[in-house]
Amino acid sequence: MSLRAEGLTCVLGGRTVLTGVDLAVEPGEVLGVVGPNGSGKSTLLRALAGIRGPAAGRVLLDGTPLTALRARQRARRIAFVGQEEDLPPDLCAGEVVALGLVPHRPPWAGGDVVERTAVTAALAVVELDGLADRPVDRLSGGERRRVLLARGLAQDAGVLVLDEPTNHLDVRHALGLLELVRSLRRTVVVSLHDLDLADRWCDRLVVLHDGRALPAVSDVDPDTVSRVFGVAAARVTHPVTGRSRLVFDSLRESS
Repeated sequence: MSLRAEGLTCVLGGRTVLTGVDLAVEPGEVLGVVGPNGSGKSTLLRALAGIRGPAAGRVLLDGTPLTALRARQRARRIAFVGQEEDLPPDLCAGEVVALGLVPHRPPWAGGDVVERTAVTAALAVVELDGLADRPVDRLSGGERRRVLLARGLAQDAGVLVLDEPTNHLDVRHALGLLELVRSLRRTVVVSLHDLDLADRWCDRLVVLHDGRALPAVSDVDPDTVSRVFGVAAARVTHPVTGRSRLVFDSLRESS
């Protein structure tokens, strides 16, 4: 599925956060969204997922405006995993994951073999095998993040929108999650706090700066990083993998 934003303006709390955003995500592409804190990453992702309507402009899913889709129709096509979600502590991990199946099932359906199989499979993908019956309040922050991702995977939508999915994850699980995202062969929009991870794992990156979205690029220029984030940035070759990596330092120390 393709996802496109045309002239998107987003307002939050009476303040215009983003203006005139144009972007396109091709089928099967992983598009990263980066920017300083407060630049509007979460607001943009919610607009792209249809969670929050834009003040102006429109979002198109395979050429169809999101506003033309009912909520259940949209949920069958776009799965959104937010940055911070308050989960009811009395729910078990498997019950949270099962919520991803709701858009595909008749009212009051659930609890059958098909649901249990789907929940088990989704938890296994995020390395939480055997935790379906564990209450949410007994999970670590990283485990809760992976449960939410499993819910998004169980939703089986063609587009996956992930807001800071590596929050609370250690290095191994963060890398594993991004490897998983790339292997899904779905259309993915993901915001990431770690610029180097975003640069490495996303096909293209959109940088948010001063209320606008810079044109998407496959490799972020270090000068752009320095201008937007106020740090000294450079590209180096990893001595083991041979891959190009972004490294950073404070401008004060580099001068």
